[in-house]
Amino acid sequence: MQKQTMLGVDVGGSGIKGGLVNIQTGEMLGERFRVETPKPSKPEAVAEAFKKVIAHFEWNDVVGCGFPSVVKNGVTMTAANIDKEWVGTNAKEILSNACGHEVFIRNDADLAGLAEIKFGVGKDSQEGTNLLITIGSGLGSALFVNGQLVPNTEFGHLYLKGHRVIAEHYAADSIRKREDLSWKVWGKRFNQYLQHLESLFTPNMIILGGGASKKYAKFSDQLELRTKVIPAKLLNSAGIIGAAYLAHQMKNKLTPA
Repeated sequence: MQKQTMLGVDVGGSGIKGGLVNIQTGEMLGERFRVETPKPSKPEAVAEAFKKVIAHFEWNDVVGCGFPSVVKNGVTMTAANIDKEWVGTNAKEILSNACGHEVFIRNDADLAGLAEIKFGVGKDSQEGTNLLITIGSGLGSALFVNGQLVPNTEFGHLYLKGHRVIAEHYAADSIRKREDLSWKVWGKRFNQYLQHLESLFTPNMIILGGGASKKYAKFSDQLELRTKVIPAKLLNSAGIIGAAYLAHQMKNKLTPA
């Protein structure tokens, strides 16, 4: 019988969050646990914080982890919202050694998208192209074609016409806070970004996740798109749920039938 509970961890620029998840239903089991992301967020420091999250749940199995980076074969290839020492680092090995259990690691937005497609608002609309954008410290992205993930898209790093900075340095929620922008002013910026994505991919649906998606009503009137835009159902829990589901998938691949 397959184990129905798995642990997922979502490593972010400001916090490392973990939780137990029923991987049959996508439901969180109990409260999530959060620790601050160390400053600076160097590999050794993050690994120690990650270990605290695992220890909190007294967990003794494989772990799924979403990480703010392009991830290839367990190696973190970029570091947009985390210390640059992570570039080229075997994050799978470091985190697995820290907590004493095998850790399966993927891009954080990819796992948030996986959760929404599997359990959230995309569950019944998997045909064609669907796009998830996470709005937080940066702008994460997850692209799905007929329900299949196209990994490591990093659309927050696109350049918008007339701008010298990448999109997430112009329209992420962290920029709204840093520049003290009203929701109306920031919403117009974010609309520019979504319009650019719409012109590139003509998606069936754009799902908005991350912390700012909870404030959708404050900026939705600034969005002018042909595409259906909808806030994520799982909100800030999506990364944890997607990470737990990844752990479930990978464990089943490793376990003989």
